[in-house]
Amino acid sequence: MDRMLLKKMVFYGYHGVYPEENKLGQKYVVDLDLRLDLGPAAHSDDVADTVNYAEIHALIKQIVEGPPVKLIETLAANIASAVLGTYTSIHKATVAVTKPNPPFDITFDGVTVELSRRRGPDGSLVPAED
Repeated sequence: MDRMLLKKMVFYGYHGVYPEENKLGQKYVVDLDLRLDLGPAAHSDDVADTVNYAEIHALIKQIVEGPPVKLIETLAANIASAVLGTYTSIHKATVAVTKPNPPFDITFDGVTVELSRRRGPDGSLVPAED
């Protein structure tokens, strides 16, 4: 499978377990690794033969900047489900969500959750093996 990578997309959301996270919000960084056949688009040079990454960005923005969830694991799963549910040509999606500034008195680059989903034989979304 070919790959399309959308790296370091930054959004502002209100996710978290603590009330101050839901009130103040913070930025989230999302990386998306998509597996799909890019051959038709490479041959035709036509955006209709691929997935439009501007539309994918808008979809992710809607999720991250939308209703809050408690865990970034849930946020990543919601993104994977929306992307795979919207674009049937995508066979596998790996989503990494980074929360650069968790509300703890520690110094580090943030916490990242990464999960992979693919279509199962029955069309359902299942964890993808690497």
